Amino acid sequence: MLETAEHHLLSLKGDQNSRPPSRLPAFRAKAPVRISFAGGGTDVSPFPETEGGVVLSATIDRYAHASLSPHELGHVRVESVDYGLSLDLKTKGEFEFNGDLDLVKAAIRRVWREEEPGYSLLSSSAAPPGSGLGSSSAMVVAIVAVLNRYYGIAMSEYDVARTASVIERTDLGIEGGLQDHYAAAFGGFNFIEFTDQVIVNPLRIRADTIAELEMNLLLCYTGTTRRSDGIIRDQTQRLKDENVDTLQGLRNQKELAVAMKTALLHDELEDFGWLLGQAWEAKKKLSPKITNALIDEVYFVAIKNGAIGGKVTGAGGGGYVLLYVDFERRHRVAAAVERLGVTVSNFAFASEGVRTWRR
Repeated sequence: MLETAEHHLLSLKGDQNSRPPSRLPAFRAKAPVRISFAGGGTDVSPFPETEGGVVLSATIDRYAHASLSPHELGHVRVESVDYGLSLDLKTKGEFEFNGDLDLVKAAIRRVWREEEPGYSLLSSSAAPPGSGLGSSSAMVVAIVAVLNRYYGIAMSEYDVARTASVIERTDLGIEGGLQDHYAAAFGGFNFIEFTDQVIVNPLRIRADTIAELEMNLLLCYTGTTRRSDGIIRDQTQRLKDENVDTLQGLRNQKELAVAMKTALLHDELEDFGWLLGQAWEAKKKLSPKITNALIDEVYFVAIKNGAIGGKVTGAGGGGYVLLYVDFERRHRVAAAVERLGVTVSNFAFASEGVRTWRR
């Protein structure tokens, strides 16, 4: 049998018509999305410049993917699986921002060379845009990384995150914070500080603590997405107007991020779960647009059925709700919130940040 198989394989290799056509190498990248535990909003200007911001977050095993395949057609073809769109860009003048794949165009425009043969760039994400998991920023990080790999540009994690944040916040003028880009670039559990610079402090969480967290955390999708910039804009204006609740909410977020970091490092997970709920109470003070009737009902029902605490994972208004529930009550809480139309899913933490490779 073995001789027959080897003979068949050799005959196929010798038959040029049966071999797949040769192809140029492809360049791949993937960047993880994150869940933010506390501190969200303190990374949004002008708060970091005046008081300094901190965010506690961790990346999970859902990714933004980018694949770049060189070709000889003299233009760039971009395609998004998530939006079901594709575009051919032949000159730098065609990289105008009109709402169609602007994140991809803004990243390519920074490195595009008119004289090069061209390539196709395909992107897709395991988390929908507007879900509150930082998927858009993770996508920009993946695209920046794959372009760097293709052009042979050496960048550190800080460089990739900084470039991605400039593309999204400056080039495109999308309002928001900086935490998502750094989380996607570095990966793992991080305590990130925001002042006139960004400092990422990786946390050495015990493996048993991480395993217990994965068993006790529920990620609940409300079924609705939202644009975060409207919420961020409202929060920023309230801060500029010196709204007492917004300012106090941001200060509380900083304190809670520090307390939750300590709880994680000391394996005090019930305290961590309770603090998660306190972070949600502080977050709701930033803007009245952060919560809505469905989110409030999901949270109420979860607590009533045994959850210790929880919060929305992003800017708010929709997306995912993260709940901390002791594993023995997890099934009961999951069933209760699912009756509200919420989708409950499991996840694992991802220790690695953005990664590129060549195929």
